[in-house]
Amino acid sequence: MLLEGKKILIMGIRNKWSIAFGVAKSAYENGAKLIFTYMGEENKDKIEELISEFKGSKAYVLDGASEDELVKNVFTKIKEENGKIDGIVHAIAHANTEDLHNDFIYTSKEGFSHACDVSSYSFVLVARIAKELDMLNENASLVTLTYHGSTKVIDSYNVMGVAKAALEASVRYLSENLGREGIRVNAVSAGPIKTLSAKGIKDFGSILTVIEEKAPLHKNVTTTQVGNVATFLLSPMSDCVTGQIVYADNGYNIMGV
Repeated sequence: MLLEGKKILIMGIRNKWSIAFGVAKSAYENGAKLIFTYMGEENKDKIEELISEFKGSKAYVLDGASEDELVKNVFTKIKEENGKIDGIVHAIAHANTEDLHNDFIYTSKEGFSHACDVSSYSFVLVARIAKELDMLNENASLVTLTYHGSTKVIDSYNVMGVAKAALEASVRYLSENLGREGIRVNAVSAGPIKTLSAKGIKDFGSILTVIEEKAPLHKNVTTTQVGNVATFLLSPMSDCVTGQIVYADNGYNIMGV
C-alpha cells in the first residue's frame, strides 16, 4: 500500500460528496492513518459519523484556516496528540455567493480579499505553521486542490479563479522554499464534480455536460479518482514531483474548443 504507516492531515472535510472525502477514502485504503480538520463545533457529531469508517482517525475543529493563531493552536494540539505527520491535504476554499453570481468586474474589495485569504493564503499559512512547529516528517508532501478556472475563463467562477491562480503560484514558490528540506508541494486540478461547493456556481450542470462532450475520455471525474491522484502525490511513488499542477480531469484541459 502506498501510504502504509503514514499519517496524513486532511483539512476541510465537509461531507461524503466532497473531494476531501474522496482523498480520505483513497489514502485510508492505501494504509494511511488519518487526521482531519473541519469547521464548526456544531458539526462535531456529523463529522465524527462521517469519518467513522476510517478506523483510528481523529478530527479537530478549525474555524479559521487563514487565521494565524487559530491554525497554530490547532496544529500544536495535533502534533502533541499524534506526533509528526507525513502529509497535508488542503481542501479549503470559499468565495461570497454574490461574487460568483455577478460579473467579475463587480467583485467587491472585501469579496476579493475574502476569496484569496481563505482559498490561497490559508495554504501558505498552513505550510509555514507546519514548518515552524517542526510538524512534518522527512520527505513529507503537501497537496492542495485547484481548478481549470485558474487559467481559463469559466462562467460564474469569477473571483475564485483569481484565488486559485494565486494558490497555484503559491504552490510553485512553496515548493522552492520547502524543497530545501526535502518537502514536496503540489496541487491537483480536479475536473468539475457535484460537490456542495459547486452548488454556488451558476448553471454548474452545463459545465458537466460540456466535459462529457469535449474531454478526451468523454466523462466526468469522480472524487475517488481525484483522491487516487492525491494519494500518489502524497506517496513515495512521486518523490521527484514537486511544484506541479497535476490535472485530474479526463484530459479536458488539453482541448482548444
